[in-house]
Amino acid sequence: MTAEKTGSGPGSKGALRVLQLYPRDMNIYGDWGNALVLKRRISWHGYTPELLEYNVGDDFPAEVDLILGGGGQDSGQLIIQDDLQSRGPLLKDLAEDGSPMLVICGLYQLFGRFFKTHLGTIIPGIGILDVETHGTDERLIGNVRVDSDEFGEILGYENHSGQTTLGPGVRPLGTTAKGTGNNSSDGHEGARYKNVVASYLHGSLLPKNPAIADFLIRTAAERKFGTFEPGTPDDRFAVLAREHAARRPR
Repeated sequence: MTAEKTGSGPGSKGALRVLQLYPRDMNIYGDWGNALVLKRRISWHGYTPELLEYNVGDDFPAEVDLILGGGGQDSGQLIIQDDLQSRGPLLKDLAEDGSPMLVICGLYQLFGRFFKTHLGTIIPGIGILDVETHGTDERLIGNVRVDSDEFGEILGYENHSGQTTLGPGVRPLGTTAKGTGNNSSDGHEGARYKNVVASYLHGSLLPKNPAIADFLIRTAAERKFGTFEPGTPDDRFAVLAREHAARRPR
């Protein structure tokens, strides 16, 4: 496990520890950018960010405030599956206790019940999310716009052949106004359960969607300190990124 800490000055409201799961094997399409956005926005809100990584075989940190997971190819999922299963009960306890989490694409799939590859191999999930995923020969790829009651308009980019179906234990992150989302049939994108946000959207997701980043930070701060005192983030570039992404064709 490695950690990167930004020093806290006398005016810091406290430290928030962000853990990225398996960045060595599950970090494609710019998912590391989500951690970088959280680091900057935590600082903007007046807290001290501490970034940690957890890879196969590492010691799992005793205290984390926010968890991230990215996407990976089928080969990456096979590499991490045994280690993820061993950490599954801990991660499930954290999720049930309300820890904020963001999982993208491959780890979205493995936070569910299972992922069945297009070759028929079943990779078991850890069952935090009531979803199942089946690999197909159809690749869902392109720019996506999602309408979300919770976060407004969500913008991102999908690139996946696994198609995910939601069970009754989760609700969708939103409905697709452009693009495909979870699968080619029901018009849903992502999943929400307690304080877990799951999505297929890369790009990375958080630079263009600061409302989701601030939800994760606020939830982490409220759980740790009992309250969240917002700062004044600089959203100029997020606004420009959103404007550009919204103009992109499918």
